[in-house]
Amino acid sequence: MFSNLQISRTLAKNIARMQSSNKTVSQEAMQAEWQEVQAAQSNPALFRPLYDRYYEPIFRFIFKRTADENVAADVCSQVFLKAMQKLGSYQFKGVPFSAWLYRIASNEVAQHFRNTQKNRVVSVEDHNISNIIDEMNEDGDFETTRTKMLQAMNDLKEGDLALIELRYFEGRPFKEISEILNITESNAKVKTYRILEKIKKLMMKK
Repeated sequence: MFSNLQISRTLAKNIARMQSSNKTVSQEAMQAEWQEVQAAQSNPALFRPLYDRYYEPIFRFIFKRTADENVAADVCSQVFLKAMQKLGSYQFKGVPFSAWLYRIASNEVAQHFRNTQKNRVVSVEDHNISNIIDEMNEDGDFETTRTKMLQAMNDLKEGDLALIELRYFEGRPFKEISEILNITESNAKVKTYRILEKIKKLMMKK
């Protein structure tokens, strides 16, 4: 468990300007990308198009959790180095190749904060909070509810918070979340429901 969760609204606004909308990737696009990956597995030089495609999204993912461009750049470089080293073991599982990269990035971010013993950043926008409020059918004054919710999220375990971020802050489908967090899709859905219930209970104590 971690404490002193940093909520940076300014950071969130800056990221929102950079971030493109999440769209469902078609099966055709994923199959075409899988062919690119297989080519890169045979010839590492062919990894470059995948690197060019995903460097910026992976960098944003890391930056949202570190709020430090230099740290984000260093961790991002480590992510792609490990991706290259492990590429031969990658297998297509019906989700975009990016989900595998995000899993590596998530692990590297967690390792960074274990090494530095610092609290990681969580970027929150009001519409993200609204999505959770709607999901939980919470009524009442928005600012009061928002404050209690952020305080409750501060008490979440790292893994629970990561799931909430991916689902409600980044709008990822459960199938991708399951790949990123290395859990089953059904488990991702059940855990999300339980975390929302946990947030409700924590909010009642605030």
